[in-house]
Amino acid sequence: QVQLVESGGGLVQAGGSRRLSCTASGGSLSTYTVGWFRQAPGKEREFVAGITWSFGFTAYADSVRGRFTISREKATNTVTLQMNNLKPDDTANYYCAASQSWIIVTAVNALTSWGQGTQVTVSS
Repeated sequence: QVQLVESGGGLVQAGGSRRLSCTASGGSLSTYTVGWFRQAPGKEREFVAGITWSFGFTAYADSVRGRFTISREKATNTVTLQMNNLKPDDTANYYCAASQSWIIVTAVNALTSWGQGTQVTVSS
């Protein structure tokens, strides 16, 4: 299984932007789907955005559609999450996750590889 490392978290004001990166190692992502998930204190981990590595199909949670953009860079085995117009409700620990699949996986328990997470805090 691939190993995933996230970066880019931090403190940002409401209305601002942040870019998260997830770099994979230990194998090819050619048969994988990669997603971003988040978990706020006291809440369950939830799907944010996903992308299929081979064809670049994307999907988003309703709460972030139009504000967040997921993309992948095959040359560097990296998936990025560009977050714009951030809101205090976006405050959470953001995780990158992957699973071998040709379709986007949104169920938390179906992802097989997880990063350690990166904290994003949006101040009002």
